[in-house]
Amino acid sequence: MQLNDTPQANRLQIALLGKRNAGKSSLINALTGQEVAVVSDTPGTTTDLVNKAMELTGIGACLFIDTPGYDDIGELGELRVEKTRLALEKADLVLLLCDGSEEERGWLKLLKSKQTPVVYLLGKSDLRANAAEEAERMSEYYGEKPIVCSGKDRQGIEQIQQAILAKMPSDFDALDITRGLVGKDDVVLLVMPQDIQAPKGRLILPQVQTIRELLDKQCCALCCTTEQLPTALKALAAPPKLIITDSQAFAAVYPLKPAESLLTSFSVLFAAYKGDIDYFVQSAAAIGRLTPQSRVLIAEACTHAPKTEDIGRVKIPALLRKRFGASLQIDMVSGNRFPDNLSDYDLVIHCGACMFNRKHVLSRTQRAREQQVPMTNYGVTIAWLTGILDKISY
Repeated sequence: MQLNDTPQANRLQIALLGKRNAGKSSLINALTGQEVAVVSDTPGTTTDLVNKAMELTGIGACLFIDTPGYDDIGELGELRVEKTRLALEKADLVLLLCDGSEEERGWLKLLKSKQTPVVYLLGKSDLRANAAEEAERMSEYYGEKPIVCSGKDRQGIEQIQQAILAKMPSDFDALDITRGLVGKDDVVLLVMPQDIQAPKGRLILPQVQTIRELLDKQCCALCCTTEQLPTALKALAAPPKLIITDSQAFAAVYPLKPAESLLTSFSVLFAAYKGDIDYFVQSAAAIGRLTPQSRVLIAEACTHAPKTEDIGRVKIPALLRKRFGASLQIDMVSGNRFPDNLSDYDLVIHCGACMFNRKHVLSRTQRAREQQVPMTNYGVTIAWLTGILDKISY
């Protein structure tokens, strides 16, 4: 079923933001048409993020995120507020249950800094005697009139859906993985080592998504392992337009690449698809400035159990220490863990982020830029260390 097959990272991610008991949970139930969030008159009922994947007419695949109230208190409350902040790191759009408070101003300032579109809502209209007049008065403060709505009686649901469509980021779904590198009838050769990271009988997500896009573009997509690359090239009547490989195989694939063929990797393609490829390539120069006393942060979107051949935890650290010395300090974070303060690091190296949406990666990149810390990606790093960064395509 296509709805279930769409990865969360490819969905428009919509977060509901507001104080406790503002009506977020009842609203998300009304928007999704399902009882996905617990509704109660008791403030603080939502104690964790509640996600619901949906497909809305005109909008497509999306993910609604119900957040705890940002006014939560106490030790546990602070942890819940932090989860709300993390949700906003990846939100493509926010539905704000307005209250006009000073606390709300801080969240609006955060959203503005991230250039996150906001749909303003005046909730629980079923409990407001003069909701329309209230919304009119609030329009001057917010720059637009909040949508009067109620999850209980479904007032305003259609207007909210229309506002989501109108405020969707203009580039959402506009980018593609291979960008302008290939077109209809181009032959693309995918070199895919099947190591311990690829469980038997399965391909990893970047490979699956790239193959699907190539088929949609009506390219001729051919696959082989690194060992079978010479055989695959020999079987072709002409060199392929593009060779896409695993970054770890750059050293083996590049010497065999026909001069006419472009070369890239899944990780490099995803660096452009999910993040700021120009900053990643620019930041690669910082690799050459590392010393045995430098400190590097490696960030991985996945939270899988480490394997002996793990690229982020084993292979890249080994390559860096071989080049710059065993005393090079390398820290590792995974999943949603990512430091607010990056100033102690000389370089951040991020994975291809196939499990993150683009907004999440760009939020991290923005943090690095603001703190003037170079940030690059796995594939770009390996291309630089292999000496072919200026010879690959992205």
